[in-house]
Amino acid sequence: MSEGACLPLSGIRVLDLSRLMAGNMLTLQLADFGADVVKVESEHGDTLRDWKNGGKSIWWKVYARNKRSICLDLKNRDDVEKLLALVPEADVLVESFKSGGLESYGLAPEVLHQANPKLVIVRISGWGQTGPYATRPGFGTLVEAFSGFAQKNGFPDKPPALPNLGLADMIAGLSGAFATLAAVREVEVNGGLGQVVDLSLLEPMLGILGPDAGIYQHTGQLPRRLGNRAEVAAPRNAYLCSDDRWMVMSGSTQRMAARILKAVGAPELIDDPRFADNAARLANIDELDRVIGGFVRLHTLEENLAHFGALDVTVGPVLSVDQLMKDRHVTEREVLVDVPDEELGSVTMHNVFPRLSRTPGSIRTPAPRLGEHQDIAEAKTPTRRQQ
Repeated sequence: MSEGACLPLSGIRVLDLSRLMAGNMLTLQLADFGADVVKVESEHGDTLRDWKNGGKSIWWKVYARNKRSICLDLKNRDDVEKLLALVPEADVLVESFKSGGLESYGLAPEVLHQANPKLVIVRISGWGQTGPYATRPGFGTLVEAFSGFAQKNGFPDKPPALPNLGLADMIAGLSGAFATLAAVREVEVNGGLGQVVDLSLLEPMLGILGPDAGIYQHTGQLPRRLGNRAEVAAPRNAYLCSDDRWMVMSGSTQRMAARILKAVGAPELIDDPRFADNAARLANIDELDRVIGGFVRLHTLEENLAHFGALDVTVGPVLSVDQLMKDRHVTEREVLVDVPDEELGSVTMHNVFPRLSRTPGSIRTPAPRLGEHQDIAEAKTPTRRQQ
């Protein structure tokens, strides 16, 4: 693990009161680039600690790296006062309580800003701090359904499909890290005051789903479940190889689509009215996929990748995680890294991203034990980590 010299966010202190994924993804981004993130947990710990695989808290190990942990019971006024004592030296406070939860502990933004006028307060919720649904429970699953994602995801003859990962939470965490730094910059560069970042899971989710609302407004068309196909470009699908492994292909430009037709031994189809342009290919997608799929099915995955790769066709393999971990690009670029861990020996996890050329982020410490840094709350050690 790196020592973390020249980290771009060194000197920024974050009090992280959030639980589960969105908040932990947000503060992970800040921690990886040098912010001192202090998890403020109850005596039971962040719920993410309870998400276990094989009895091991791998989720916590990954998303709590580079962070510290203290335990405070916010229902106890003495512990609330301990938290308030940390606020003046903090730059950011992140919370993910149900709307109004922060106020119920006597920690309304007005109270926090009285203690530190420059504090950036990030409030994560399912639906936002205002509006008719503000007080509703806001797990990502509900947002993934409400946003329209589930309705357009999956295959046409199957039910709406939810993602099998915390998609809404992760997107909110990533966009929230950007918003947090924008607010911090306002304080540091423009001499501004702190403010509240109202981060819902819903709005970032809508931001990645494409212009569905605008399309419906102007065409009356609703999104359709298309499986692995695309609404706007063809060909695009997953194709089965002769060794029963899968390959994906994308022909999002006219030039690439023509290249694909040549590669599958059907150059005459380039000028065929059924496939001559993108609109025609979309209208005749079943026949197009039969042509491509028939060629792919005659060859193994490796044979297909070599053949199409030599012709500069955009193809790639469908990998399982064990195959990904062995891939030479992943290993040589260190996309995944092994982080030493006191309990498990080591944990393989994603490396820091994005990559900065001069002041890159780093993984400096493993996920903390519950309350490992309790001295911070008791004011027995310097409140800011020595960077």
